[in-house]
Amino acid sequence: MNSVPPAPVAFLDLKAQQARISTELRRRLEAVLGHCQFVLGPEVAELEAALAAFCGATHCVTVSSGTDALQIAMMAEGIGRGDAVFLPAFTYTSTAEVPLLLGATPVFVDVDPRTFQIDVAHLAARVAEVRAAGVLRPRAVIGVDLFGQPADWPAIAEIAARDELFTLDDCAQSFGARLHGSCLGTVADATATSFFPSKPLGAYGDGGALFTESADRAALFRSLRTHGEGTTRYEVLRIGMNGRMDTLQAAILLAKLSVFEDELATRSRIAAIYDRRLGNAVTIPARVPDSESAWAIYAILLPDEASRDRMQAGLRASGVPTAIYYPRPLHQQPAYRDAHDGTALPVSEDLSRRILALPIHPDLTDEDVERVCDAVLAVG
Repeated sequence: MNSVPPAPVAFLDLKAQQARISTELRRRLEAVLGHCQFVLGPEVAELEAALAAFCGATHCVTVSSGTDALQIAMMAEGIGRGDAVFLPAFTYTSTAEVPLLLGATPVFVDVDPRTFQIDVAHLAARVAEVRAAGVLRPRAVIGVDLFGQPADWPAIAEIAARDELFTLDDCAQSFGARLHGSCLGTVADATATSFFPSKPLGAYGDGGALFTESADRAALFRSLRTHGEGTTRYEVLRIGMNGRMDTLQAAILLAKLSVFEDELATRSRIAAIYDRRLGNAVTIPARVPDSESAWAIYAILLPDEASRDRMQAGLRASGVPTAIYYPRPLHQQPAYRDAHDGTALPVSEDLSRRILALPIHPDLTDEDVERVCDAVLAVG
């Protein structure tokens, strides 16, 4: 008799997480259904206070998505036509999309080949190039904390201070990560994060937040997320947007926040097992010094694209899902080609051909983790 093959490993298992927090989740949702304040209800303010306390920030402003968080932060600085915004080429589209939507020009920077974070030496060179050319005004740098690890914020801050650049931390994948013992959220002039369902702290739909130490910036963020309103709903002080967080999403995030620290610890434990078992077979992620990752993504590197295709096919046959973040760097995307100045970005291009993400989430069982490792080692 043929044995039934085991069910595939889940790349993300929101159902299992929901079962673990079901009591608190239902309590939170029923409270919202009871008071019916579905937009900017009391849970939104409660969540903002809890998120700020978690990461040590003075101010937190929740918004409708991580992308809207980036846009509101740049709108608040008046970034637009003629401005250069420096950002890594190896990241998700939102980081480059928002400057272009505001009329600014994204200036793509290469990344470190081992940590995948923005290459600070190349950042400094790119800022100098743009300033020397005299066509664009260097205005801002977006450091992306990619895959759960922090960017080199001390070095970014030094470059930004020297060149008078606004610093924006795109922490969409890395809320909960730490650098030099402190949680991300205060290392830049403003920090934007996402609560998309696949993030380490994810809602059941879109959501995001902004963090800042500036009371003036926080007040401006709140105005911009609500159509630019002033002290009353029908006093319109500036052009804003509809970027508010729904109360139901805030309630869900409050329920998830109650187990977030434990989930971060589980992600870290899984990453350590992958390191130990796979370190001699594939290139495992390098750690940013003196940091703790949120492990949104655990990405290995294969020797070349053919090796990656072979590994991905072999894992699929074993019931192990994978993903490619990212199959094409931003400067090679059709939407951004015209904005790119043609500078070579070889590391970003190389990574896109070799990178492969393995499952990592807090509801992977020990058996699941060992199965993923066995499958990787079997393909070789």
